[in-house]
Amino acid sequence: MKIVILYSAPQTGARRDEEDGLLQANLVSQSLAAMGHVVTIVPFGLDLEGMTRALNSEGPALVFNLVEAVGGSDRLIHLAPILLDHLSVPYTGAPTESIFLTSNKILAKRLMRQNGIPTPLWYQARDNEPFVPGKYIVKSTWEHASLGIGQESVIEAASSKDVNQLLEERRHKLGGDCFAEFFIAGREFNVSLLAAPDGPLVLPPAEIEFVGYPALRDRIVDYAAKWEPSSWEYAATRRRFEFPPADNDLLARLRDIALSCWRLFELRGYARVDFRVDQAGLPWVLEINANPCLGEDAGFLAAADEGGLDLPTVLNLIISDTLWAGR
Repeated sequence: MKIVILYSAPQTGARRDEEDGLLQANLVSQSLAAMGHVVTIVPFGLDLEGMTRALNSEGPALVFNLVEAVGGSDRLIHLAPILLDHLSVPYTGAPTESIFLTSNKILAKRLMRQNGIPTPLWYQARDNEPFVPGKYIVKSTWEHASLGIGQESVIEAASSKDVNQLLEERRHKLGGDCFAEFFIAGREFNVSLLAAPDGPLVLPPAEIEFVGYPALRDRIVDYAAKWEPSSWEYAATRRRFEFPPADNDLLARLRDIALSCWRLFELRGYARVDFRVDQAGLPWVLEINANPCLGEDAGFLAAADEGGLDLPTVLNLIISDTLWAGR
């Protein structure tokens, strides 16, 4: 099969998380080529006319969509699938609508709340709802990869004025629109899902352990923990898949909620749902990642490996789901 891999065109002075896009594209390309496919890697940028010409010139039977941002902004991530829809080119992963809804964290949280999926309460500067005092973490509405997240992102807020001040101060660092989410002190999990002929497979749940964190330090997977291998935070956050029997009920609940997210957002191909579990053992969905990172050291492929699935098997299932869906 002739396959084009689309990935985010790198920007000048790209961050480590942005550079990861080409690494993913190369890894997927090598695996698909070894499977016998004819593969071309194409960077996706803001020039939609140019992208149209490039795709028409290649004439792929399928596009493997690895685009995570466009023009350096996650806000524009949906431009890749919407162009492919316009051109009637089949592509892997989530459809345009699912990508848009899950990439906007506020829209995703509203839909989850309306459909009974637990997600932490949140506050925006323009909200009219009564403010609930407590501990909050300030996040970007659109940007992912923990962009702009650090220990300074977590604050104790006695009033909306406290939060509004921090939202205004951090807008630029967080890429524009941002919000404050009620901070769930507790454990952090992620659950990956992979399309299969009989419905999505729920891969082994993973917990992020915070090893050696000082008592007064907030346990969060911030930007350094994800992207700076030389940092203390990177070394102190570890993924584990083994759990005691006492966690069985919790793990079952995480799986059920992840499947509910898959169905609600009509996800395709593969996805990852991030959770916090509070001190009472109640799970809360932080966000839903359509088309999560396929890097060698990323959570999705780690979960697949734990479930006994190698990369060619994963890619075959993702591609097959595109063909089953008739997209």
